[in-house]
Amino acid sequence: MIRQAKGKTPRRPPPKKPSSNQKDPVGVYCRVRPLGGEDEECCIEVISSTTIQLHAPEGFKTNRNGEYKETQCSFKKVFGVSVSQRELFEYVAKPLVDDLIHGKNGLLFTYGVTGSGKTFTMTGSPGQGGLLPRSLDMIFNTIGPYQAKRYVFKTDDKNGMDVQSEVDALLERQRRENNLPAPKATPSRQKLDPEIADMIKPEEAYKADGMDEDSSYSIFVSYIEIYNNYIYDLLEENQEDAIKPKWNGGGTPVRQNTEFIPPQSKILREDQNHNMYVSGCMEVEVKSAEEAFQVFWRGQKKRKIANTRLNRESSRSHSVFIIKLAQAPLDADGDNILQDKSQVNVSQLCLVDLAGSERTGRTGAEGTRIREAGNINQSLLTLRTCIEILRENQMCGTNKMVPYRDSKVTHLFKNYFDGEGKVKMVVCVNPKADDYEETLLVMRFAEMTQEVEIARPVDRPICGFTPGRRNRNQAFKEELSRKLEERGGPVDRDVPSVITHLVHSLPPLPSSELTDPHDDITLPRLIETLQSRHRIRQMMIEEYNKAANMMKSMLQELDSNLISKDNFIHEQNGKLFEKDKVIQTNKAEIERLEKKTKMQEHKIDILQKTTKIYEDDKRSLRQELETREQRLHRELSEKRRMEQRMHGVVSDTQHKWEKECERRVNAMQLEMQNKLWVKDEKLKQLKAIVTESKTPGRPDPPPRQTQPQPQPQRPSREERLPAKRSASPSPVPTATPVRPLHRRSRSAGGEKWVDHKPASSLDLGTVLQPVIPNAIQVSAPSEKALSKCDRYVLTHQEVASDGEIQTKLIKGEVIKTRGGGQAVQFTDIETLKQELTTVSSRKRKSSEGTPASGDRTDGAWTDVETRCSVAVEMRAGSNMGPGFEHHGITKRRKP
Repeated sequence: MIRQAKGKTPRRPPPKKPSSNQKDPVGVYCRVRPLGGEDEECCIEVISSTTIQLHAPEGFKTNRNGEYKETQCSFKKVFGVSVSQRELFEYVAKPLVDDLIHGKNGLLFTYGVTGSGKTFTMTGSPGQGGLLPRSLDMIFNTIGPYQAKRYVFKTDDKNGMDVQSEVDALLERQRRENNLPAPKATPSRQKLDPEIADMIKPEEAYKADGMDEDSSYSIFVSYIEIYNNYIYDLLEENQEDAIKPKWNGGGTPVRQNTEFIPPQSKILREDQNHNMYVSGCMEVEVKSAEEAFQVFWRGQKKRKIANTRLNRESSRSHSVFIIKLAQAPLDADGDNILQDKSQVNVSQLCLVDLAGSERTGRTGAEGTRIREAGNINQSLLTLRTCIEILRENQMCGTNKMVPYRDSKVTHLFKNYFDGEGKVKMVVCVNPKADDYEETLLVMRFAEMTQEVEIARPVDRPICGFTPGRRNRNQAFKEELSRKLEERGGPVDRDVPSVITHLVHSLPPLPSSELTDPHDDITLPRLIETLQSRHRIRQMMIEEYNKAANMMKSMLQELDSNLISKDNFIHEQNGKLFEKDKVIQTNKAEIERLEKKTKMQEHKIDILQKTTKIYEDDKRSLRQELETREQRLHRELSEKRRMEQRMHGVVSDTQHKWEKECERRVNAMQLEMQNKLWVKDEKLKQLKAIVTESKTPGRPDPPPRQTQPQPQPQRPSREERLPAKRSASPSPVPTATPVRPLHRRSRSAGGEKWVDHKPASSLDLGTVLQPVIPNAIQVSAPSEKALSKCDRYVLTHQEVASDGEIQTKLIKGEVIKTRGGGQAVQFTDIETLKQELTTVSSRKRKSSEGTPASGDRTDGAWTDVETRCSVAVEMRAGSNMGPGFEHHGITKRRKP
């Protein structure tokens, strides 16, 4: 039964985003840091505001012909060594902060070799704040009056933002404050770390223009690092836990276990808008630039750094500081924030400090440092590959897949390259000659990055409410409070009560109704009552006047006392003014001493860090020295053992060769004795033939010998044994002029010969003269003659032991050498010797053997092995003139 294949669930299509046909290239800027020392060689020159030129250092050849090559690179803007941090911020980061406030995203990289100034460009130092603190300062200078209260905006842990009412925010604020162990003081400039204090001067502050005043804003920051291709949150409180033991099932710690529990790595997720974010990353809401930078510095101290040969505090990870701006419009009345999540706009600015590319050979990295450098270089290589494929897709119209997922850096920021915001890069370079090769690669990558275009982000939709709501609401509240103060003043509020009390203290008026014109009771009663009220009124007036006079006297007395007190106060004010001057002077002195104390503390911290670094270096160098000493001792002991072993081998070999030489000498002596005996027998036979040829008739009988002649002693059986024949032919015997006929030399052949006859040769006028046809006769060998011939013969004359001159023909073959010249390899020797018959002494030919003593002369090269191992080499271009001596070099034979 065949099952039907299940179809794959189709992936949810991404939300349609408004496309933008306008594209902007990646903005690449170059910053050149100053040289560390005046005696260092500089390989970078700033030609103009957009171009730099690279000079190859001494000893570095870039072309095959050995010439120096100069390379020019162009950027959007080049910042020389004299450019300040403020100018760099104006050109690079200020436009990105403007886009952030207007609801657009931005990404800023710092890229370069280790020690090129990336961290200084991003962070800066006291008095010279970098791009990050200046960006924070500009953001809070702009949105300061329009910030929402804390916890009005709240993250939803899915890269989104919720908005809640001020009442809910107040309740959450109270709940969190109650959960805290102790209330934290508001961060201020006086309580900042001395290393980050006074980053930005007040006159260098910036403020964005054209912001929406009818919205409320809130800033959230997060700080992560990518170390060995893992993502870690630098703002977690338990980021660097102490060494904790592992616990077994019984609830007791395992003994002898001090393994470090590493922090947990974060993972990347995709939100509903297909934007990448770090899941579980801590986002802190900040309300001032000082507080935000304090949060950054708290995470900066946890960043992975190490001491290498190129940089004392080399960054071993990529750090990413994310500034997230949440803004929501006010309602129609301009009083409260609109409670609609869809109207909340979130924009973010990512400031990335990439770790420097490096070569392990130059940094001297070992162990963990090699693995860190490999991961850093691999992530940077993935970034280059993504940029190359993006450029190829845009320029060639291809649709290759960009490998964003090969590295956490590229995977996190892939939305920016797809058109979610502007991308800028600051390339930091060090002009010293040692970094020339790495700087050249960085320049090529930077120029290639400029050719990549990013889609321009679209503007966020405008809210439909009437603009200017906040200002109108504020003006209405001010006018209302002013009118309330005018109508309900506290001065006239007690007057009616006093009047009512006085009226009730007077006697009441009687009834004054008249019913009869002759009524005499009502009017007198009314008159009496009025008179009583008049008397009471007079009494009240008198009492009032008395009280007024008393009050007047009291006021006069108080006035006199006040005047005296005023005089006293004036006198005391004079003294106080003098005291104030002293206090101001003391305050100025205290401020100066505090600044000096901070500076000294900063220096002490730097010195302590430097001391720690030097102590670590000393410890590592001491360990390395001990290791090398141990290695040296091992090598010395190994060398001694090797010398003893080689000494034994040499002595054994020497003893072996001595025995071999002794054996060969004995064999040669035996062979020479046998040859000498054979020649003696031949000479005896020849003498008998010559003696018989003197008498034409019957030969005379031998004379009677009175004394017995000694019989020739026949050699023993061992002596009669023939000598071992060599593999090569035996030497030619000595030629003797028997008949006056021309005998052709054995060297005549079909080859072409070089007949070398030195100018010092003598013509003996003998019958046997060597005649070589088709030969080139020369008095001294030359390169030209040897290149035309195949064979070589040298006529050599020397004085024999009997005083006669003998002639030797030394023959050889001309061969070509690897160096392009010619060499002569000797193969045979012919000896021509003239003997007189009148000489009574028997002469032994040199070709018959060597003396028994073993002494050899130049004419003793009769055996084939000696003849074939003698050669003379002619090199190309050599000039050989008369008087050149031919030296026979005997090849070393194997034992």
